[in-house]
Amino acid sequence: MSRTFLVGGAVRDSLLDRPVHERDWVVVGSDPETMLANGFRPVGKDFPVFLHPQTQEEYALARTERKSGRGYHGFAFHAAADVTLEEDLQRRDFTVNAIARDDDGTLIDPYGGTDDLKARVLRHVSPAFVEDPLRVLRAARFMAELAPWSFHVADETLAVMRSITDSGELDTLAAERLWQETRRALLSPAPQRYFETLRACGALAVLFPEIEALFGVPQPPKHHPEVDCGVHLMMVLQQSARLEHPLEVRFAALCHDLGKAVTPDHVLPSHRGHEAAGVPLVEQLCDRLKVPNPCRELARVVTREHLHAHRALELRPETVQRLFSRMDAYRRPERVRQFVQACEADSRGRTGFEGREYPQADYLLALHDAAAGVNTQAIAEAGFSGPEFGQELARRRTHAIADEKQRLTAG
Repeated sequence: MSRTFLVGGAVRDSLLDRPVHERDWVVVGSDPETMLANGFRPVGKDFPVFLHPQTQEEYALARTERKSGRGYHGFAFHAAADVTLEEDLQRRDFTVNAIARDDDGTLIDPYGGTDDLKARVLRHVSPAFVEDPLRVLRAARFMAELAPWSFHVADETLAVMRSITDSGELDTLAAERLWQETRRALLSPAPQRYFETLRACGALAVLFPEIEALFGVPQPPKHHPEVDCGVHLMMVLQQSARLEHPLEVRFAALCHDLGKAVTPDHVLPSHRGHEAAGVPLVEQLCDRLKVPNPCRELARVVTREHLHAHRALELRPETVQRLFSRMDAYRRPERVRQFVQACEADSRGRTGFEGREYPQADYLLALHDAAAGVNTQAIAEAGFSGPEFGQELARRRTHAIADEKQRLTAG
């Protein structure tokens, strides 16, 4: 007779009093034919996983696996009625994910996952952990997601992660999978922990060399008391998460200072021109990870223009108008808010500046509203067309910005 158990993240999260968003089940003592006969619908090609006919939740047959090639796809799976629950749990990545719950609520925990949950330790289940390079990313992502519970990676697990990095297996990770894990980490409560964990096992230099290159690069302590560019970047990412920014903003915050890594040594700690120098590095990173266009485009804008935001209160109306045009802000008004959000995270991501107000954000939003309110139909009705139309539109937008600037500063 077959038995069904709740497994994985749903058990872990319920034990942490963390919201459970999806539930996964493992079926012991069954086979594909029986599952189909009971109305389950098969999904997946690599191993037998089925969708429940009513709940649509995933039910997987208990299975074992063995390494059969390079990379995280290089595994052969064995799913049969004689595979035990303990054997299925043993193939999982971390002990906190290798806990099962029976129908009556009884926990089955053969690898000490509940003890590790109490100790807030992320520990690998078995030596087979070393066979899957994806688990390095998963460990880093869990550190970001579970940061509110103060988890840490077990020393022996970190050592295995280093050995995976040294083996070259990280090179087998598909760009889509790397972005998928990075995306989830960026949206976590503490995305900086993802990159810090990757750095701790040497993986950051392999997967994100543009970010690794920032660590150890100095910047002026007057403006950056934390000095180190890599430390600053992690602080900016932390602020972006604290301010609950959307994915595009968090990714732009991650990328905004990449140009500081290529500043010539003889001009350090100054980084004049790092904005333009960073744009090709953003493109390089986005190409390699196949980053979606909305993230790429905002990251490019923030990298190139963030110093203009910091100096917004000093900028002439003509300069602000050109800034909005370069950002494509009249066609994409949401971009202005995203831009100033990333720039606020940059400003706050400095030692001693975390709680400082960023008036430039509301100021630029107000100036954009004024410029965007210019009546284009009136310009056409006045007889302007072709290049003259564009010139007159820019002139009127600049005038609207100047009027709003005067109103704001007078108040």
